[in-house]
Amino acid sequence: MCDTFVALANATRDGSVIFGKNSDRDPNEAQELVLIPHAVHPEGSEVRLTYISIPQVRETNAVLLSKPFWIWGAEMGANEHGVVIGNEAVFTKVPYDKEPGLIGMDFLRLALERAATADEALDVMIGLLEKYGQGGNHGLLHPMHYHNSCLIADHETAWVFETAGKHWAAERVQDVRSISNIITIGKHWDRASDDLVSFAVSKGWCKGAADFDFGACYSDFLYSTFSGGKHRFCRTRDGLQANLGKIDVPCAMQLLRDHGPNVDEDWQPGKGLTGAEVCMHASFGPVRISQTAGSMVSHLTQAGDTHWVTGTAAPCTSTFKPVWFDGGLPKLGPSPTGTYDAQTLWWQHENLHREILRDYAIRINALKPLQAELEAAFLEDLPDPAKHSIEDRRAYTRDCFAKTAQMEAEVLQMVRELPEASFRPLLDQRAWRKFDREAKRL
Repeated sequence: MCDTFVALANATRDGSVIFGKNSDRDPNEAQELVLIPHAVHPEGSEVRLTYISIPQVRETNAVLLSKPFWIWGAEMGANEHGVVIGNEAVFTKVPYDKEPGLIGMDFLRLALERAATADEALDVMIGLLEKYGQGGNHGLLHPMHYHNSCLIADHETAWVFETAGKHWAAERVQDVRSISNIITIGKHWDRASDDLVSFAVSKGWCKGAADFDFGACYSDFLYSTFSGGKHRFCRTRDGLQANLGKIDVPCAMQLLRDHGPNVDEDWQPGKGLTGAEVCMHASFGPVRISQTAGSMVSHLTQAGDTHWVTGTAAPCTSTFKPVWFDGGLPKLGPSPTGTYDAQTLWWQHENLHREILRDYAIRINALKPLQAELEAAFLEDLPDPAKHSIEDRRAYTRDCFAKTAQMEAEVLQMVRELPEASFRPLLDQRAWRKFDREAKRL
């Protein structure tokens, strides 16, 4: 489960394009930040994806990715030309191909590597879908089969691209747009597969073009409902609409931290067997197995692009740090896996995240002011690409990651000294003890 949104220049405070994405995966499915440089490949070579190999192109763009550790592709990412993409699972009536094939995250990375604009990225994805289709397991511990949608943007343009098997529709964004784990395109689109309507008519999902609605005709009701996608889509959509003309990077970060309309000082993420918010927290039960494992906000401007990444789970407990392509990523330790490793960035943060969950309503207050202070300072002191060198930006990114690590270590010590709540839901406690056992985090 995930959420992605974009605000184009006519909707932001400074005339930039702002893109945001939460990646929701299994609680122990560590998310890795990687920056892969531009490359030239031998003629006739192939690229090995998550499950299959396909012909490689002659040159691939440099890409910044936030990816599940075991998957070749990515949940979200950007390339050196300022193209950004976020991926979503959507559940449809079209049968899923369970044989290993191209999965949504592979489509995303291939488009970033092969396109210089959002229009080109859309064409890459359409071409791949029509040639190879989509199929294979998307889950680590729990087999997950679904179709995919994407939000694609660059400095000027954005597209929503939603699929059901080899059927697809694409809608050009006008000002702001969000997507979630539902098909959001209805009766209007700008591009579509030739048989989008006729296939639905042949299945009896509608009578003809006059009453065709992509989401209504193709969506699987059960999975689309229990994913909570409609609720989360409305939260991000309404948040964007309420801030038209005022959307900035802090606004985008806040949207990704949204816990819904019913949050008060006693709110606990572990309550209930159902329910999913934009900032998603796993708990007990078959519909609460997903956790926001990584988050990203991209600020695309004519002066240069800044990508704000957490590289860690739960944006409410994580801090966004700035990254530039020419400045690169700092050393983040070895690549993470699904097993606890204190040498990796993602698992280091899990110590703080999971300690806060022991009594969220109280313990989050030890983090919030320091987190807000740090992010405000990062934004205030952000190097201007026109005035600062590559080395200045590289050093700034390293410093932001280091300051975040120091702050989190201090907060971890603080929360460990607090008494553990006696009112944390027992089923939530049970679920997280299981997650810790599976990760060998004892």
